Amino acid sequence: MLNELQELLTRALRALAQATSMREVEDVRVQFLGRASGELNAFMAQLPKLPADQRREAGKALNDVKERITEAIAERAAELEESAGREAPALDLSMPGRQTWRGGRHPVTLVIEEIEGIFRQLGFTIALGPEAETEWYNFGALNFPPNHPAMDAHDTIYLSDDVLLRTHTSPVQIRTLQRWAPPIRVLAPGNVYRRDPFDASHAPGFAQIEGLSIDEGVSFVDLKATLTHFAREFFGTAITRFRPSYFPFTEPSAEMDVQCRLCKGAGCSACKGTGWMEILGSGMVHPAVLEASGVDSERYSGWAFGMGPGRVALQRYGIPDIRALYDTDVRVLGALSE
Repeated sequence: MLNELQELLTRALRALAQATSMREVEDVRVQFLGRASGELNAFMAQLPKLPADQRREAGKALNDVKERITEAIAERAAELEESAGREAPALDLSMPGRQTWRGGRHPVTLVIEEIEGIFRQLGFTIALGPEAETEWYNFGALNFPPNHPAMDAHDTIYLSDDVLLRTHTSPVQIRTLQRWAPPIRVLAPGNVYRRDPFDASHAPGFAQIEGLSIDEGVSFVDLKATLTHFAREFFGTAITRFRPSYFPFTEPSAEMDVQCRLCKGAGCSACKGTGWMEILGSGMVHPAVLEASGVDSERYSGWAFGMGPGRVALQRYGIPDIRALYDTDVRVLGALSE
């Protein structure tokens, strides 16, 4: 056995001398000292079979060979590391360091939180609901006629015959009215989905915030006063206007515009040359919606609005194209969230 151990040591030292990389050094270690298939383990297994008077000498020889190989591995590894250090190119300390981008909250998230803060000060609470809705909650309870084009498959994403991805957060209003008795003031933020083209001002999936106020004696004056207050709190000295519009779930209805902050009202591609940017739709809640939710429309009235925080973010940060919010360009998102 002693001669065989000496031969094993010679082969191990020769293999280490020929190793030119740390990977090859590791291969030598596994070949000779590996626990599973190392050659030295084979000698270890033979040790108990030796006569008692030979075991002591053989055991000492095994330990000496193992220690010698271990030292040789460490020495060769140190030599290779030192050689690699000498060959590495010198660092140019005059070069500027690379700037790292720190993660930040998405601009739309910041806008949503700011909007929620403004309406919380007015007594609104946050209400949430499922993104997969039934056709009744998404359309029927909101006074959509059965043949309304918004219910067609080219506008709405259906998951089954009666289940769809909600096209607005208005179903949350219905669920709130069914669960709680007036007075009610809620804000419903969430994601909605439509088959819209992905262009400068539209996206197929986007965030939306809707508000609902129901009580006795609520009028259109309350709607205009509240939303005008919001615009001034959010945009500062914003110039706003209300335009008559139509929505199945409100009557009368109006859209609220703010003067385009990109072109200062002169007209640009973002505002389609009008000088105004629509930020929300609103109106007095239709009596049919109240009745569908189990609320007495003779006693109670209310108003509602819906806005896209993405479009509001365009105005807040001066972004001409909404696609910049979805392209995950860290240079853009990092600059906006600072």
